[in-house]
Amino acid sequence: MPIKTLNLDDMGKKDGNKYEKIVVMSKRARQIAAQEKMELDEKLKYFEGFEDEDEFTFNEEQERISKSFEQLPHATQRSVDEMLEGKVTYRYPEKD
Repeated sequence: MPIKTLNLDDMGKKDGNKYEKIVVMSKRARQIAAQEKMELDEKLKYFEGFEDEDEFTFNEEQERISKSFEQLPHATQRSVDEMLEGKVTYRYPEKD
């Protein structure tokens, strides 16, 4: 997958600071990666309690599940795409 470059000057023109948007995208990428890891762990947890009788079949299924997660676009790329499409919103916490 080729690396795409972003024009950071254009990102800041729409609304807000371009550096704030970079921080928001990085935090969103971490959220996506954590969510994917949790989903993968949940799917693979199913195979933990079985005996060795059908180990080959279980290994194939575990490998299939793992490969399907590997084929997903990288979390960073997905967060950048979400930001460019306007799907990400952020706000500052209220000050007391």
